[in-house]
Amino acid sequence: MARGLEGGKRVKYQSLAAVVLAPVLACCPVLAADIKPGVIYDLGGKFDKSFNEGVWNGARQFTADTGIEFRDFEVQTDSQRVQALRTFARRGFDPVLAVGFQYASAMEKVAPEFPETRFAIIDSVVDQPNVQSIVFREHEGAFVVGILAAMASQTGKAGFVGGMDVPFIRRFACGYVLGAQHARPGIQVFQNMTGTTDAAWNDPVKGAELARSQFDRGADVVFHAAGTTELGVLQAAADAGRLGIGVDSKQNHLHPGHVLTSMLKRVDVAAYEIFDTARQGTWRAGIRALGLNEGGIGRALDEFNSGLVSSAMQAAAERAVAAIKSGEIQVHDYVDDGICPTP
Repeated sequence: MARGLEGGKRVKYQSLAAVVLAPVLACCPVLAADIKPGVIYDLGGKFDKSFNEGVWNGARQFTADTGIEFRDFEVQTDSQRVQALRTFARRGFDPVLAVGFQYASAMEKVAPEFPETRFAIIDSVVDQPNVQSIVFREHEGAFVVGILAAMASQTGKAGFVGGMDVPFIRRFACGYVLGAQHARPGIQVFQNMTGTTDAAWNDPVKGAELARSQFDRGADVVFHAAGTTELGVLQAAADAGRLGIGVDSKQNHLHPGHVLTSMLKRVDVAAYEIFDTARQGTWRAGIRALGLNEGGIGRALDEFNSGLVSSAMQAAAERAVAAIKSGEIQVHDYVDDGICPTP
């Protein structure tokens, strides 16, 4: 989810791509004695061009700005989450950032074991005195890109492809539907989830199949929130001459002319600030909720999609953003009650 890091200088660092943690963590160069940042990515890996990669971008920008190296690890299975957190903490990493809501139970278990270690988790709340929980109001951003989808659609039909079928992903879907209906009452929005297990985050083939099925039913714009599965969604949109909508990081460049926009979830900013506040001594445990008002959610407009977003569409999106920020529009959060209201 991105912060315009593309123009920053490249950072040379070594990643931990191995599955077994202990051997690869033997050498951990850090330029400051009081901070030793670590990142543990979610399934799909740090080069997923989306959620994990956004965190990686923020971490490497922190290194570029401060000279403080970070170490990272990509889990391959759920069972590695607890092991990864413990290993980083035992080896003195601080703060330790876990990427994704599926780390919640692991962090609930590990954080009390290392009370002097500062932990952070993105997309879940862990109530421990040494944990900072960062959550985002994704439904606000999804509402705005739903407006753009409805205005771009020629058929009056749009689509959404989610990853694992959990309330967190339904939050994206609901916000998107509400935004589309706000802009175009009566629009039909198809919804499909990729699966109910972790495999749903890493199945581009299934993502492409679901997108094609929605195109076959008349959709001409499809939004996704599905980990690396979403790469198949965007490819299918390009192959069919339709439009996809990216998520988390800026994805407009992946298929120029076929990505209407990207809903940016600024996990890069969150990662940077977790490390930088620890460096400055201002890090605090607790919950940080980031939406449009806090600059935690946005949308991407650049040379790759500027020809797809008309001035009328851009104006409608800006009006919606202003209305959400002022409270005039309050986007319903599916996670609150498990319901997506209909107009």
